[in-house]
Amino acid sequence: MKLHQLLADSARRRPDAVAVHGPEGPVSYRELDALADRYAAALAARGVGPGDRVVIWSRKGLHPIAVMQAALRLGALYVPVTGTNPPARLALIVRSAEPVLVVADEEAERRARAADWDAAELLGFAPLLRLADEGAAAPPHHPAGPDEPAYILYTSGSTGAPKGVCISHRAALAFVTWAAAELEVGPADRLSNHAPFNFDLSVFDLYAAFLAGASVHLVPEELAYAPTQLAQFIHDREISVWYSVPSALSQMMREGGLLDGPPPQALRACVFAGEPFAPHHVRTLRQAWPKVRMLNWYGPTETNVCTSYEVTEADLERDTAVPIGSACSGDTVVLDPEGAAEGEVVVSGPTVMLGYWGGPRQQGPYRTGDLARRGADGNLTYVGRRDHMVKIRGHRVELGEVEAVIAALDGVAEAAVLVLGQGLAAELHAVVVPAGDKRPSLLAVKRRCAERLPTYMIVDRLSVRAELPRTPNGKLDRRLLLTEAEAARS
Repeated sequence: MKLHQLLADSARRRPDAVAVHGPEGPVSYRELDALADRYAAALAARGVGPGDRVVIWSRKGLHPIAVMQAALRLGALYVPVTGTNPPARLALIVRSAEPVLVVADEEAERRARAADWDAAELLGFAPLLRLADEGAAAPPHHPAGPDEPAYILYTSGSTGAPKGVCISHRAALAFVTWAAAELEVGPADRLSNHAPFNFDLSVFDLYAAFLAGASVHLVPEELAYAPTQLAQFIHDREISVWYSVPSALSQMMREGGLLDGPPPQALRACVFAGEPFAPHHVRTLRQAWPKVRMLNWYGPTETNVCTSYEVTEADLERDTAVPIGSACSGDTVVLDPEGAAEGEVVVSGPTVMLGYWGGPRQQGPYRTGDLARRGADGNLTYVGRRDHMVKIRGHRVELGEVEAVIAALDGVAEAAVLVLGQGLAAELHAVVVPAGDKRPSLLAVKRRCAERLPTYMIVDRLSVRAELPRTPNGKLDRRLLLTEAEAARS
């Protein structure tokens, strides 16, 4: 099976059912399928064919989804780029992906012109809405093999340049089919789409809906971190399956009144992934929504979701991090060193990427760079990043372990730990977001660390912020936080 078959099959089975509800309003499977064919005809007329790349620089909406499907129908790869990304970042992606065409919405075009952008550098710059009217008859669907590439998701690279994670039809479908079965997604479900299309969380939102003939409801970018409106969105759209980064749920709980009334009537599953979720927030949410399934999914973009853990009543007694669980999606997940209780997470199986675009093909298991600990029950618990392992006065310190301890402290909504200074002058600096009116003190944080950690892992400094800086995908922007903390210290 190919990824683009999911939409086409649902259009045949349930032509009048709502497929996507975005800024344009509800659109049926028949209408989306026809629009995808129109875009396929237009892309083909522009010379797009198998193996070519099509960059889609746009805000979320019906038309970008249709272009994604059109590219797949031609055997091309789509490369989603959030419309709010600056032209300078788009230029880096274009130089890497070398697309035949860049499709942009009106806002992106305006930003490109305002930045004095040379459209010729884009090798082809197509206006999103007008493009649909350029073609004639749609060509037959390309008979893609399961291991052919389907899309490229660009993530932040350690060198400062974005790197493109290339995903095959097989990899995407292995995750989507597992996830849809695990959550028992059916035609009556209404899935949220909180993540931007260039973030791997959106793969579940779109394709699990298309697989089941369900509807996907796009959260507008301006509401993504507007807690009150976001909480209301769940009620208004009668969302049955919610999937987002934990920070969105935390913000809705703290500031959006998410738990003020009864649980959303239609909601039956709440899934979170992408970063650790503070244990006390998980407990609070589980207590407030006892009949809603809650799952913690884990996996880098390079593997999508490779482990899963379902929160149960037993976790109400937990004051430590929620496990990331055990292998899923047909993958095998081990720790290196082999047999160790703690080590690097290594993934093999169908969801592993083809490789980074422009680089060698991925060979063998993928080393995530994440550290995890295996519990007596076999479940894994995320510990932190190998590249966040630092040395403080000669001792190895995993920042994620310190963050998890502080995040479990009453009165702390979120926590990040940084290293400021070098050598003997190096200090651990905790940055916390308070929970409600409570404001944790340095003494309380130190006491908590002393109860759970070695002396050399006790933080030296504390600062309190209303919120932590986030990347466009909603994850902690550690680099910006460090820059700001160093500037405040100097």
